[in-house]
Amino acid sequence: MSTPAATAKKWTGLPRPWIISGPCSAETESQVLSTAKALADSGNVHLFRAGIWKPRTKPGGFEGVGVEGLQWLKTARQEYGLPFTVEVATAKQVEDALQYEADVLWIGARTTVNPFSVQALADALKGVKIPVLIKNPLNPDLELWAGALERIAGAGIEKIGLIHRGFSNYGNSEYRNVPMWHLAIEMKLRHPQLPMINDPSHICGRRDLLMDVMQRAIDLDFDGLMIESHPNPDQAWSDANQQVTPVRLMEMLAAMRWRTEDINSDSFHTALEALRQQINQLDNEMVQLLGRRMQVAEEIGRYKKENNITILQAGRWQEIIERACAQGERVGLSREFITRYLEAVHMESINRQKKVLDN
Repeated sequence: MSTPAATAKKWTGLPRPWIISGPCSAETESQVLSTAKALADSGNVHLFRAGIWKPRTKPGGFEGVGVEGLQWLKTARQEYGLPFTVEVATAKQVEDALQYEADVLWIGARTTVNPFSVQALADALKGVKIPVLIKNPLNPDLELWAGALERIAGAGIEKIGLIHRGFSNYGNSEYRNVPMWHLAIEMKLRHPQLPMINDPSHICGRRDLLMDVMQRAIDLDFDGLMIESHPNPDQAWSDANQQVTPVRLMEMLAAMRWRTEDINSDSFHTALEALRQQINQLDNEMVQLLGRRMQVAEEIGRYKKENNITILQAGRWQEIIERACAQGERVGLSREFITRYLEAVHMESINRQKKVLDN
């Protein structure tokens, strides 16, 4: 693949993007070794992954080969030079992974959601010098993710990374787990010193969606990608639909448009600064307008108080939404964006009016 000549970033010591790949599950020794060889031969993969213990939603499914698979991964590293990473969910699994000298551990979404489980892992990791990657929790709760990070850091782990694998969501979606990019971006902004890896496989759940999510992550300056790869994906023992062959993975990486964080060009920075100044001016104007809008909302609150009228009036709110969405569409703004924006404005208006009524 043709990637930008990026320097090593954060603690990884690796050029960006950092590519992690391997099968969803370690199934047999031959499957693990053949996958590792193909990925190592490509020269584009930095870390080999495979699930040894598989937390399944319902009993009866394939739950992983267990400790036996750790020896397969260790053999793959010895033969093909790829360091390996595994998911751990219990203190015993941490102990086993360390016994087989795993290079990196990761904490899965089903574990991150439970502070008791994360703390048990943190206790097991005390005194250990090994990188730990933390996936976002299943549900869209940024504080749970941040809490897991704090617990692992509190155990003395210095090399911590984050994995964005999407969030469970009710309702129809083309994704297995909805990306909710704004939450991953917020976590990146809170912790700019930590590498952020995107996991398109678990976001998409389907291999035909992978490229778009991979490109989006790189465009958003993610540090790398974790993509599941299997010699025969359709016959995989778990998550068959989201895996690709090593050959297909290399094709996808080669087709990516790799971005760089910055370039040494005076003309570029001059033009960019001029545009940013326009953004700053527009932001200032919007803040001023929002301030004026809230003053009007407070006036409405006083009128409602004098006339003993309720704050919330659903018919009026629906009218605002429909009118604003129609206007937004005419200037290229999505209904989703307009709705989310106005919901925030509406809540602030309600809070302002409530203060008026309470005084």
